Amino acid sequence: MKAIQDIIIKPVITEKSMADIEAKRYTFRVQKTATKPEIAHAVEVMFGVEVASVNTMNVKRKPKRLGVHAGYTAAWKKAIVTLKPSSKSIAFFDSMN
Repeated sequence: MKAIQDIIIKPVITEKSMADIEAKRYTFRVQKTATKPEIAHAVEVMFGVEVASVNTMNVKRKPKRLGVHAGYTAAWKKAIVTLKPSSKSIAFFDSMN
């Protein structure tokens, strides 16, 4: 069994993810092997909210260059968590608006 604090790595802070907060949709970077039920359970336990749905996507690596040196960014998994309308919001994101 995976530890809850290992499933959710960090929040994704972008203009689009901040605009989705009004609709109670929160975006997180999660462990690549995490499943939707594991992500939902981790969010519910960590933040004390009720999760309605979880959408996940694998973000592919991108080529990057710095002068003559070429490489790739790391591939990662993104989860968009939608809360139930009756659920409270996540306090961490409230302080950012």
